[in-house]
Amino acid sequence: MMRRAAGRVVAAAVLVASGLAVLGPGAPASAAPAVSYTNPIAAQRADPHVWKHTDGYYYLTATVPAYDRIVLRRATTLQGLSTAPETTIWTRHASGPMSAHIWAPEIHHIDGKWYVYFAAGGDDVWAIRPYVLEGTGANPLTASWVEKGQLQTGWQSFSLDATTFVNNGTRYLLWAQHDNNLPASNTSLYIATMSNPWTLSSAAVSISAPTLAWEKIGYQVNEGPAVLQRNGRIFLTYSASATDANYCLGMLTASAGANLLSPSSWTKSQTPVFASNANTSQYGPGHNSFTVSEDGQSDIMVYHDRSYRDISGDPLNDPNRRTRVQKVYWNADGTPNFGIPIPDGRHPIRLRSHNVPTAYIRHWEYRARLEPNVTTLADSQFRVVTGLSGSGTVSLESTNFPGYYLRHRNFELFVERADGTAPFNGDASFHQRAGLADPAGVSFESANYPGRYLRHAGNLLHVQAVSGTTALADATFHAE
Repeated sequence: MMRRAAGRVVAAAVLVASGLAVLGPGAPASAAPAVSYTNPIAAQRADPHVWKHTDGYYYLTATVPAYDRIVLRRATTLQGLSTAPETTIWTRHASGPMSAHIWAPEIHHIDGKWYVYFAAGGDDVWAIRPYVLEGTGANPLTASWVEKGQLQTGWQSFSLDATTFVNNGTRYLLWAQHDNNLPASNTSLYIATMSNPWTLSSAAVSISAPTLAWEKIGYQVNEGPAVLQRNGRIFLTYSASATDANYCLGMLTASAGANLLSPSSWTKSQTPVFASNANTSQYGPGHNSFTVSEDGQSDIMVYHDRSYRDISGDPLNDPNRRTRVQKVYWNADGTPNFGIPIPDGRHPIRLRSHNVPTAYIRHWEYRARLEPNVTTLADSQFRVVTGLSGSGTVSLESTNFPGYYLRHRNFELFVERADGTAPFNGDASFHQRAGLADPAGVSFESANYPGRYLRHAGNLLHVQAVSGTTALADATFHAE
């Protein structure tokens, strides 16, 4: 059963950076959001970090499988990063403390210069520590880079995954390290203030240790911190457990006005906020960063995962973690909703009602409905694909149940598995039209019953003939 529990109201979203896959007859380009993403963005690139700069470029850096260098690529769109050429800006030393395990680089622009934070080992390859590069020049791919040395955290223990952010005028460093007071734990999360991009100005404070069962599978890990600042709060995602299919994201939350150096200011979510999903064949999502869409209106999560569960040997030696992107949605209580790792391919959309603007098409126990309370995000996400019946049609494929499509049966809408028959293909195919009540929206006309449109009535979805202002509005949706 595809049972899904309804949650709190999802706020009406701004246009998401995704698009309709096929534009049918009569559907203007404006019926779809302006930007679409196709995953994955980059093969064999783990721990991705994207910086959107004021020059109009996105800059991507990530761990390379050889663990031997730091690379950058840039493009004016997130999708463009998938084909952008890659430049090596720094290579590991031949020996000494920066000669091995070059991991998890992040690029930031601070006070007119570029900074890259990364982890490195040495002759003892597991003596991992965080380091900083400083770049001078408008374009970091051609900048002059100098080593600023090791970030001195006050601890002499395994440490990595440094990131930085500013809150209320104060710059902070976040990172992961082994806490010598917790010998059974591998890494915990630490925070400190900074006097400049390579120097701490306060003592390091532990704000999270792996204490929950899902943080301790394979290894006891809190690592890869990333910060999202919205709605007067700071949301800190982090990665937990071993880097196989058990890898997942947890989240800490603090008020933006709180003392961020106090552990009591942070509240930990008791369950993962983003985890493997067998239905979508996405495993071990983690070590993320955040950026914004091309129009600046949507938060975008950048992360890595694999397309398979089973790994032979040490997962750190498996090179096939890939960089992926997807939109962050926001619940009515102001908290982020990451949903599930979406399937590979075109980014899904949500269809928001034209005349009930907080409500979306979703499935509930196979039945298609219109509801505002869809915190089980993937129930309301569909990928628009070439119609199963062809002939310029489109079909709406479920995100969390690939191979299931929105189809009408006795003119009522359900989400059901495609069986390959002509009747099913016809029932699951539509002509995409300009919105009947608003040409900026979209309407879906049945392929096998011309003149009947997908519309909501009594909170359920039907395929019906439409006439009159209310019916036209009922049959109009906005792709987000």
